[in-house]
Amino acid sequence: MLEVKGILNGVVLDHIKAGKGLEVFHMLGLDKIDEAVVLLMNVDSKDLGKKDIIKIENRVDFDFNILSLIDTHITVNIIKDDKRVQKFKVEVPENIIGQINCKNPRCITNFDDYIKPTFHKYAENEKVLEYVCEFCEEITKFKK
Repeated sequence: MLEVKGILNGVVLDHIKAGKGLEVFHMLGLDKIDEAVVLLMNVDSKDLGKKDIIKIENRVDFDFNILSLIDTHITVNIIKDDKRVQKFKVEVPENIIGQINCKNPRCITNFDDYIKPTFHKYAENEKVLEYVCEFCEEITKFKK
């Protein structure tokens, strides 16, 4: 059986849909940090059947709500001194600034380095989240 130790300080991202952990890993830029990161995929779960888990040691300074674009059921556990001090679910943000790119290849945000791509929530249902670009009004869809 696989055994992964707990972390003393940091973050544990739990209840990630099986197979979505790698997307979460890249969205948070975890390949660019110097801290220890563990990505567990297809772990047995009573509630989900299978799930992914990510453990990030010594870092908690992320905008976790952006992860709702990948999976709205992700649970964030903040760990301090080997104890969970905070637990919350990611929430769908009303606005996204500078964290995703506009899908419109002619949008000014894809050419001008001084303009941050800015999106506002346009629509949401149980299957899809939609955001509209502030600059070109292109709609970007994310499957839940």
